Amino acid sequence: MLDLCATVKSIKKIIMSTGKVVLGLLAGLAAGALAGILFAPAKGSKTRKRILRKGEDYVDSLKDQMDDLLETVTDKFEKTKENVTNYAEKVKGEVSDYADKKMSKLHESEKNIK
Repeated sequence: MLDLCATVKSIKKIIMSTGKVVLGLLAGLAAGALAGILFAPAKGSKTRKRILRKGEDYVDSLKDQMDDLLETVTDKFEKTKENVTNYAEKVKGEVSDYADKKMSKLHESEKNIK
């Protein structure tokens, strides 16, 4: 059970840290690209096209990073799901064994009483 809690905490930590890194990276890239484009000597139409292309590049980059994040979270979720299933099966088996032992003792006691 502790392993499951640790896995869930690990997933939360990955999501939070990855989200902050992605957001910081995108903000820095956008600010730097926009400043570079705006201060570069070019016609307004060329500047707008360059801004549009950079924006599309950033969107594509963000999509790729989000896909990677989704894949990581999905993998962690599947692993956690598998761990929970295995743990539930283990507990089920232990409870069943315990119940069988208690039933055997009960039957023995009944025989001794008769």
